[in-house]
Amino acid sequence: SFQTSIPWVFCAGDAATGPATVVEAIGGARRAALAIRRYIENPDQPVENDISVNEAGTGNWLPVPQDTEPGQRAVPQQITPESAVQGFAEVEQVLNVQAAQQEADRCLNCGGCSECMECVKACERNAIDHAQQPEEVQVEAGAVILATGFEAFDPTPLAQYGYGRFPEVYTSLQFERLNNATGPTSGSILTRDGRVPERVAIIHCVGSRDKRHKTYCSRVCCMYSMKFAHLIREKTGAEVFEYYIDIRSPGKNYEEFYNRVQEEGVRFIRGRVAEITDVPDDPRDQGRLTVVAENSLNRQVLRTPVDMVILSTGLTPAQGAGQLSSMVGVSTDRDGWFNELHAKLAPVSSASTGIYLAGCCQGPKDIPDSVAQASGAAGEAIALLAKGWVSTLAETSRVEPDLCSGCRMCVQVCPYSAIEFDPEKRVARVNDALCQGCGSCSAACPSGAAGVDHFLDRQVFSEIRALLSV
Repeated sequence: SFQTSIPWVFCAGDAATGPATVVEAIGGARRAALAIRRYIENPDQPVENDISVNEAGTGNWLPVPQDTEPGQRAVPQQITPESAVQGFAEVEQVLNVQAAQQEADRCLNCGGCSECMECVKACERNAIDHAQQPEEVQVEAGAVILATGFEAFDPTPLAQYGYGRFPEVYTSLQFERLNNATGPTSGSILTRDGRVPERVAIIHCVGSRDKRHKTYCSRVCCMYSMKFAHLIREKTGAEVFEYYIDIRSPGKNYEEFYNRVQEEGVRFIRGRVAEITDVPDDPRDQGRLTVVAENSLNRQVLRTPVDMVILSTGLTPAQGAGQLSSMVGVSTDRDGWFNELHAKLAPVSSASTGIYLAGCCQGPKDIPDSVAQASGAAGEAIALLAKGWVSTLAETSRVEPDLCSGCRMCVQVCPYSAIEFDPEKRVARVNDALCQGCGSCSAACPSGAAGVDHFLDRQVFSEIRALLSV
């Protein structure tokens, strides 16, 4: 009964039986838990010692919610003894997909964190604190690095590709998941019905380099498409067709990889895909998809039956980047990417001093470029903080208090939040450390009180008069 000489103390596991297996310890703990429940319900009645393994193993000692129907435990299949002695196959087979799903549905989801503190013991960095509570923290920073990343283009509006209608049409990230060792097929490239594909089509520039959607090049699509082709050929030996506009491989060893994929037998077809349909040209291709495309070299229309289609989607700005842009005072281009101060001379700096850009928040780029830009942004931030002082621009805005009417128009239009209103003097004031001299306040001021140092109206007129007098 696992009850010791002290009635309310129970004992199980190695402490009671001596060295044993983990399975035996877990079984003993389950039976001990059931015995404790019996003791709590009837403390005056002796605990019976007929607690079977099956009774304790059903989990009936857990409280079952009112709206939950108890389910039967899934039993793995076993091979026959005659088959077992003929080889080294596992006697107990794994659960099939349906049985595993039914077994998972039996979970009451009542566990959660049990405060066993095993994660605290395992964490070498001491990064886990179970006493921590949610809180909002305000941090005063001398530099900020924006690294909001990107989102993959959603191909749903491109109805001609059949994404969402045909189950064998995948996006690039979905195929990455399918190919991953921890994915639904344990890294095997299979169709939805469990078949190894014999033909696979990869379509480049989905959503990018398209006047109807994104006109820019996403830079990474060509190379990861060729990576997919290499993996498919390596794992399945299937025929791979790559439909492209033109190949862009501007990186170290990129062109070499392009040549290697061609040598592996991948077929590159230059031309846009017009349609993906499930209506085959040949009755023998029933159940396959047909890729309809034009070969731009000879203007020939190609209809290729395939088992799987991968859409190489482009990159788009991260959700919420526009809101963050307004918050930190960094402008964006027409596509929503953050603008750098100068494309060549200051690629990681923004127009706002102390705010730097890293990775795909500034535009589409691959991992090596993102890492290099992140290192540059970190270096710029360290250099700024190490000086201990900040040099301001000479051409900052100024507000003449004698002319200011206190309308606060300049406060509203300033993109850098560099102008604030003084309620006592009822005039606007400029923070030179934040001002970038853009001149928005000067253009918006109705009384002419705002202007940019060295570019005041009287200075400009003086220069004009001097030029005209020559």
